[in-house]
Amino acid sequence: MSKNLYISAIEARSGKSLVALGIMELIKRNVRKVSFFKPIINIDVGSKEVDNEITLISKYYHLDFNYEEMYGVTFQEARALISSGQNEALLEKVLAKYDALESKSDFVLCLGTDYEGVSSSFEFDINAEIANNLGSPVLIVANASHKSEQNIIKTCKFAVKSFEERDCELLALIINRSDPELAQSIVEQSRTELKGKVDLIYTLPEDELLGSLTMGEVATHLNANILYGHKQLHRHISKILVSAMHLDHYLERVSEGSLIITPSDRLDIIFGNLAALKSQSMPNIAGMILTGNMESDKNFYKLAEGVSDVFSILKVRTDTFETATSVSHAHSRITPENTRKISVALGRFEASVDTEKLRERMLLYSSSKMTPKMFEFGLISWARKHKQHIVLPEGSEKRILQAAEVLINRNVVDITLLGDEDEVAKQISNLGIKLDNINIIDPVMSSHFDEYVKTYYELRKHKGITMDHARDTVSGVSYFGTMMVHMGHADGMVSGATHSTLHTILPSFEIIKTKPDCSLVSSVFLMCLKDRVIAYGDCAVNPNPNAQELAEIAISSAETAQIFGVDPKVAMLSYSTGASGKGVDVEKVREAVKLAKQKAPHILLEGPIQYDAAVDPDVAKSKMPDSEVAGKATVFIFPDLNTGNNTYKAVQRSAKAVAIGPIMQGMNKPVNDLSRGCLVPDIINTIAITAIQAQAEKGLL
Repeated sequence: MSKNLYISAIEARSGKSLVALGIMELIKRNVRKVSFFKPIINIDVGSKEVDNEITLISKYYHLDFNYEEMYGVTFQEARALISSGQNEALLEKVLAKYDALESKSDFVLCLGTDYEGVSSSFEFDINAEIANNLGSPVLIVANASHKSEQNIIKTCKFAVKSFEERDCELLALIINRSDPELAQSIVEQSRTELKGKVDLIYTLPEDELLGSLTMGEVATHLNANILYGHKQLHRHISKILVSAMHLDHYLERVSEGSLIITPSDRLDIIFGNLAALKSQSMPNIAGMILTGNMESDKNFYKLAEGVSDVFSILKVRTDTFETATSVSHAHSRITPENTRKISVALGRFEASVDTEKLRERMLLYSSSKMTPKMFEFGLISWARKHKQHIVLPEGSEKRILQAAEVLINRNVVDITLLGDEDEVAKQISNLGIKLDNINIIDPVMSSHFDEYVKTYYELRKHKGITMDHARDTVSGVSYFGTMMVHMGHADGMVSGATHSTLHTILPSFEIIKTKPDCSLVSSVFLMCLKDRVIAYGDCAVNPNPNAQELAEIAISSAETAQIFGVDPKVAMLSYSTGASGKGVDVEKVREAVKLAKQKAPHILLEGPIQYDAAVDPDVAKSKMPDSEVAGKATVFIFPDLNTGNNTYKAVQRSAKAVAIGPIMQGMNKPVNDLSRGCLVPDIINTIAITAIQAQAEKGLL
């Protein structure tokens, strides 16, 4: 996973683009391939406008990515999905776009929403949720403009507390646009008030140049016609002056950098400004806006065309009051063309921030967080890296077909569907999905059917079966699919949406069989908690394993966990911890621990141990202070199916965990069973898992 950082403002006009420039400048010094991502942009669907911050960062730093790659969804799309209760769909859209960008990057700088929508609380929540699901630390940007010191500190404390309550990991706090005279006091008090919560706290003093509009920005905001002064659009505006008085009174109020707004028929004001341009004693104005739906006098054009280096003169159709009101609502932006603003912004950032310490924290930061959505997207990414061929025996089941469409569209796996070709094709048509060129096989019509029958007969003739029995057996979709995997015509199989577990797994026992060092097939559930993934085994297959079998389950579960990115620290669970307990059940676990350590000494493994001692560092200190597993276990082995099955379901419901599985382990090739109540996302996950297991069997991970 690439390193990343999520910059989140906590209100509008916080100056987060300045902070993004400063951070990008730091990262580019040390990281080769940096990308920029905005999960949500405030541009309407179908608009010809583009996001200013994406344009700024991508153009100034010459990022080699398309505009569409650098954002997730529009604010309109996000709000529509949230209002219709489709929070998961919103996250999936954002994560899919991020995942595609991350695959091309060494570091992804993410920039949160603009706080220009209808609800600040909505934007705060969505920023926190997205940051968590990207596994990204958060850099908070606060706006100190026109606020008292007490108010600034209060706002920052509330923001930090709110991010903490949402389990966000905070990297730094930057208080932007502060009064220069209060900057030092603000940062000192903030560090005192937030000690132990945020280590890196800095203030960026307000800069008049960065906050001032340019004539070009005003022209864009008003959609004005630029009559003259195209080369002067970079001029900065210090104040807005509406002129409705006589020329002599007006000239007294003009100052350096003034923007003059005046009706198009006020020739005295217009000519006075043009004359003042050549005067050494008059200040240089930034530009002039001519208002009203009327044409200026032809003498104006003659005079203006004869003046060299004339300031920008804009023409709008709105009246003076409406124009002035609109200009007052415009705000300054840093654009890639305004190199003066960029240099000032970078200088201000580097003068106010300990850039070396911040860069070190960013690049060395490592998050242990793994949300369910992150893990599910990780599965898709891993499966896609070395595409495998998965056979699905239940080819006419609608959930299977819907999952297949998603996986084919995302280029994750190759798929073969089993079943009557006409029936499968009819179901695809009825569902309105696209599965063009997908492989559909009717077992008895397959060119491999006779070969599979003969192979199955040879494998099972010692059990007294006849060739006719073999033919009848292999004509079933579960057996045919298993034979495809056995013969290397598919890399794995997933079934169980409509078939029983026995119907799915029994063919594997007969044909694929267990690995040489395994005497049994077992299962593991990957439990996706709020911020991490752990493994539970065996919760689905073996009712009452003996010590030898329990040891094998522990080793297989550790290996499975490692395949899916979980660092295995194995806890062999019991109702007693360490050497204190006695009884047949405890002795079984104790013996299993001994056997597992003999067979796989490289695996960190502890037991017998109670669940609380396995997960709680404080309990572990008192019960097993010298253990490398106690208090930090990631793989939990239950002594029997009754305990395991009930525990995984209790955690799934009580902790709202996502349970992925059961994942079958111990077989020579991967075959996985679905629950008959499974949903489309469950099927997608299981197919991806099967593909990853197939990669592991081939040594591709």
